[in-house]
Amino acid sequence: MPSSRSYSDFILDQLSGLEGISRRSMMGETIVYCRGKIVGGVYDDRFLVKPTASAAALMPGAAREAPYPGAREMLVVENVDDRPFLETLVTAVYDELPEPKRRR
Repeated sequence: MPSSRSYSDFILDQLSGLEGISRRSMMGETIVYCRGKIVGGVYDDRFLVKPTASAAALMPGAAREAPYPGAREMLVVENVDDRPFLETLVTAVYDELPEPKRRR
């Protein structure tokens, strides 16, 4: 089931205080970027982030789920109403991710 546009808009609004937040729609779901790095996405009206060490530390006991069959597991973010927490979480995930590979 694809995510609703309103839920995707809500998540992006919650992250609007961060510099460089963007999204890309793909097959009814939304990939969330922070300054060019994929930090997570909205899948089936759930916000999932990459399972970095800092994300796991900020959300101990968070459920791990694959966003779609065959994908790597990501962490399910339950506390989406807490804007400062989401900004801290996305910043922490961003800081741990490698720089994106340059396209030729």
